[in-house]
Amino acid sequence: QVQLVESGGGLVQAGGSLRLSCAASGITFSIYHMAWYRQAPGKQREVVATITSGGSTDYRDSVKGRFTISRDNAKNTVVLQMNSLKPEDTAVYYCGARRVKSYDYWGQGTQVTVSS
Repeated sequence: QVQLVESGGGLVQAGGSLRLSCAASGITFSIYHMAWYRQAPGKQREVVATITSGGSTDYRDSVKGRFTISRDNAKNTVVLQMNSLKPEDTAVYYCGARRVKSYDYWGQGTQVTVSS
């Protein structure tokens, strides 16, 4: 049974930091490309950051320089370090895993709320 379990969300003031973790089980984690997506109320889910199986990373423009995605294949985890948080970062954050084009698995999401 495949599981992606996110943790680390919460309430933080603007300018603060949060560290999200996603623990994967039931898959050969090292061969999966991983990503963090987010969805704010009334908006579509959007990609925040991605990391390939080889460790290459990419970010949406609005989080570049503030967020860092990383992975630990020994621990089957992917982490999103979020600094200098803004109210517009408020959303439910989801971890996703894919082999090729489409995402095969998603976590249940973790709420991030940034107060102004």
